[in-house]
Amino acid sequence: MKSFAEYKNEAANWITMANGEFYPDILSDACELYKPVLVEFGRLVKTSPSSEKLLEAISSITKETWMRIQLLRVFRKYVSPDTSVEMLKKKSMIPMVCKKFGKDFRTIDLVQKKFMSRPMPDEALCAILWEYKDRGQKGYSLTEHFFEMFRESFQGYTIEGPERAGADVQLKNVFADYPNPTRPVDFVIRNTKNEVIAIGLARYDSDRGGAQEDDRTGGYNNCAKEILTYTQSKGLNTKVIFLNDGPGLLLGSMWDDYSKLESIDPDRVLVITLRMFKSRLTKTWLNLK
Repeated sequence: MKSFAEYKNEAANWITMANGEFYPDILSDACELYKPVLVEFGRLVKTSPSSEKLLEAISSITKETWMRIQLLRVFRKYVSPDTSVEMLKKKSMIPMVCKKFGKDFRTIDLVQKKFMSRPMPDEALCAILWEYKDRGQKGYSLTEHFFEMFRESFQGYTIEGPERAGADVQLKNVFADYPNPTRPVDFVIRNTKNEVIAIGLARYDSDRGGAQEDDRTGGYNNCAKEILTYTQSKGLNTKVIFLNDGPGLLLGSMWDDYSKLESIDPDRVLVITLRMFKSRLTKTWLNLK
């Protein structure tokens, strides 16, 4: 079987390109979707005596999670671009955020002035919010297709994990004595005897480079070695599969970096794209002792 490295000269033929959306075609739908968000933000801006109170008002919207998250994104753009939405999502952290970062918030009168200077709906801001809408969808599609292909090709075998959105599989729930209780993976494959024969991670790389590139493959390297060290110590014939796809694989040293993962142990580590599925992910490799 050819190694992942041997596909490099024809790499572009072996990746999957997810369909994107054209600008400005998306503007009509974006404005329709996000106009209610901007209207609500405008109402809260007008009635809030300070930017801190504006944040508190947004955080008090608990029954409409989607609306609250969008309002927080607009808040960041107008009031505090250095504050992460992940931090703002937690209502319990709002007092701390206001105390620690409130001094750098844009003042409410300036926020009101800036907001009123823009059209309703603001096409530019709607387009920015639209970019968040499908974040993660390409990755969800990748795993969904992989699960479908696996079940079709491997009758009697099972694959577990979130096919689209959902919580990662924690290895502590797969192996009771797994030494790293916080190790998440994307899927687990069992054979007809219900033995764990493969553990996998999946990623769609739309774009990748620089430090992100090093972090991703460096983390994968550590993960593979950790899993193999544990499974081999238990006498298990468990493999590690890295399902990666997308144009990001063609950037920088990414293809070479993923190729190095297989060199950890070619008999136990496999890197594939969806287009390599039939030629590389075989029962022979999965069951190789």
